[in-house]
Amino acid sequence: MRAAAARSGSFAAAFEQEPIASAGVGDVKDEAFAHSFGRERLWKRSPAALAHDARLAADDVALKDWQFLCLGEVANFAAMRRHVGRARADDLAYEVLDRIAATVPGVRGSVVGRGLVEFLFEGDTIGDLEATLSRLASLFAQPVDLDGEHHHLEMLFAGAAARVPNTEDVRLAEEAEAALEQARQDKVSVVRDLSAGTPAFDRLTLMRELPAAIRAGEMFVQYQPKVHVRRQEVASVEALIRWQHPGRGLILPGDFIPAAEESREVAALTLWTLDRVIADQRLIAMAGYNIPVFINISGQLLADDAFVASACDKVRNGGAKIGFEITETSVIRDPQSAIANLQTFSEVGITIAIDDYGAGLSSLAYLKQLPASELKIDKMFVMQLTSSNRDPLIVRSTIDLAHALEMEVVAEGVETQAALALLSVMGCDMVQGYLISRPIVIDALLTYLHDHRAQKTGGVEHPMFRRPKGLWKAG
Repeated sequence: MRAAAARSGSFAAAFEQEPIASAGVGDVKDEAFAHSFGRERLWKRSPAALAHDARLAADDVALKDWQFLCLGEVANFAAMRRHVGRARADDLAYEVLDRIAATVPGVRGSVVGRGLVEFLFEGDTIGDLEATLSRLASLFAQPVDLDGEHHHLEMLFAGAAARVPNTEDVRLAEEAEAALEQARQDKVSVVRDLSAGTPAFDRLTLMRELPAAIRAGEMFVQYQPKVHVRRQEVASVEALIRWQHPGRGLILPGDFIPAAEESREVAALTLWTLDRVIADQRLIAMAGYNIPVFINISGQLLADDAFVASACDKVRNGGAKIGFEITETSVIRDPQSAIANLQTFSEVGITIAIDDYGAGLSSLAYLKQLPASELKIDKMFVMQLTSSNRDPLIVRSTIDLAHALEMEVVAEGVETQAALALLSVMGCDMVQGYLISRPIVIDALLTYLHDHRAQKTGGVEHPMFRRPKGLWKAG
């Protein structure tokens, strides 16, 4: 048992205490930790809703294939404010979320504006989202009891759906917001399916434009820190490539990386990223933070000898601390070549991390052969950590397995202090997610590193490591 777990008691003992609040479940309305997508205000749950959550957790029997992000808006908010007064109207969104929580299994949510709520849940098919929004529309067609008076809330609902392995948080949020705009015009619930694609992101067009975009400097890199839980310091950062298209605006990797792979431009794109990251890592080291920077490597490239040779030369001559993140499924494509080339990377000093562990078909036979020192637990397990019955068991067993293989563990998608606290109890080594930092450009990263060090040097506990009030029941 790691030191963090020893300080907090056993894993089983932790669950004998009061359950950790799930994302969107707080003891007070303005709890100072953030929900998904950087939202900061959580809703107050009624005892009935909390009891309902406990029953749902016991029924959580399988991982879901789809993730849904929804927005609900009180369309007659202004009229309701005139009827019930400003103070009572400001609580309407919390009333809405309580009713949603009692209706939708496994939901997490937050208030994002006056009369506007955001909620997240999972399902087996996109039909689950359509059925849920229909059920909620029927629910709110009935009058709502507010302090003994019955009022009608005119609700608009909209949602975006994506398959779990392909979920892009920002894209999902943007599509949900666009769906709500359409719902306001059409006065009906609107659903957008990200798996179907959109004309604005036609893959053939992206394939045709990508080579020129690399040459024209339309690509840029953002960095997301990974924080060591016990040391409470930044241990490394992950580089994330973005495409700032002159006509379409920001295009995220989920749209253009598949196009790069299909057009055989992924090697050129990755080598460009590696050059940029090596230069930025030198800046980070010159500022006094000699931490590695990780980049994501496509599975295609693990069997590309020319890419392997070029990447090794760049790292060998660049004098920078670089890591490569690879997915477990990329190894399964061609295990013999992949394992040999990963060993070559390791020999030139590149740290290897296994990304999105658990999202694909995990193979222990390959896992034990990889020269990896880091394993990253996929965010779909972490984001449901405090609202699911099975995900904590999966996460804890993965942490134990990685430690037995002498690997450190990174939890992706950490967005609440509750999840951070539970991961600490489990012995997780590092965390990454919007609670720590969103992806930021190099100048902002240097400022972040400076501020983080100044807090630690001054003996000030970083806000993300402060245990929320009422998190554990006093024993």
